[in-house]
Amino acid sequence: MTKRAPVLADFKRIVVKVGSSLIVDPNKASAKRAWLKRLADDIADLHRAGADVLVVSSGAVALGRSVLGFPRGALKLEDSQAAAAVGQIALARLWAETLHDRGLVAGQVLVTLGDTEERRRYLYARECLTRLLSLRAVPVINENDTVATAEIRYGDNDRLAARVATMASADLLILLSDVDGLYSAPPDSNPDAEHIAIVPRVTAEIEAMAGGAASQYSRGGMRTKIEAAKIATTGGAHMVIADGREEAPIARIGAGGRCTWFLTPSNPVTARKKWIAGSLEPKGAVHIDDGAAKALRSGRSLLPAGVTRIEGGFARGDCIVIRNAKGGEIGRGLVTYDASDAAKIVGRSTKDIEALLGFKGPDEIIHRDDMALGGG
Repeated sequence: MTKRAPVLADFKRIVVKVGSSLIVDPNKASAKRAWLKRLADDIADLHRAGADVLVVSSGAVALGRSVLGFPRGALKLEDSQAAAAVGQIALARLWAETLHDRGLVAGQVLVTLGDTEERRRYLYARECLTRLLSLRAVPVINENDTVATAEIRYGDNDRLAARVATMASADLLILLSDVDGLYSAPPDSNPDAEHIAIVPRVTAEIEAMAGGAASQYSRGGMRTKIEAAKIATTGGAHMVIADGREEAPIARIGAGGRCTWFLTPSNPVTARKKWIAGSLEPKGAVHIDDGAAKALRSGRSLLPAGVTRIEGGFARGDCIVIRNAKGGEIGRGLVTYDASDAAKIVGRSTKDIEALLGFKGPDEIIHRDDMALGGG
């Protein structure tokens, strides 16, 4: 049975990735302001419709190298870092001004590979994005190329965007690029290549269709987009590749324009809980009373008042086991406190946290979104 393309209006949290070749004119080495204004109109439309929108924007190095007068072609690491330092300021200003003209507030977030791979830093980054979205701001995210080296960087914003989509619990990732989707073979070299509108699942056959990068400013190509699709769909988000060079590219997706949809059978919440339940090694445990166990079953977060004791030397962001009054495992979750701090607030009210710890930490020891309950 042929799968149908999802409806754009149904998505509630959307990550939009913008490639360097879209935002920077390769001939003038300057920003394409007119194009960016049209994209911002699309983003504003999504926002007005009630969706949370995050942007992963390339272009910092491309903008910075033009300001510094670097020649075309590959840059040495130190030159790339210098270009990023200059370009990040220009890129942030560009997005802030363009979104402000449409009544939107932009917030710059620079991340590195470790921010999405190391659980402690992952939680901090996730909380920052969640707070910005709760304030109806538009996070504009990029890899921090000023400090990232070859060993600790993504190297392309396709995979970064997929990690951001997972971290932010987005249900859709839009990759805007200089291609209009996946083809059965590289269309530039094979006139018989067929466009593929829907990919129900990323298989070895789908991966074999990937080609290389198409632009001097592009670090990735279809291969990195396929990798991004695997990350995003595993995390419970659909993904779509569309040609960003078209007028109002996101509106065109919504109107049924040519693109490629990568589908997921899951959703961000269930995918995240599955990851917590089965993919992480517990570093400790928390014992709770019957009232807390009942609250968790009804969809509540775990508060300090319901905790009777803790076990282990866990750190913030670690996975720990949740045990009921009889010692049985009823679930697992990502803890928001180090073991030493958690021990100080066991059994206490959330209003006492600041006085006990000397800082205002989260109300929850484990947030319901970071918890996977089982039997017991």
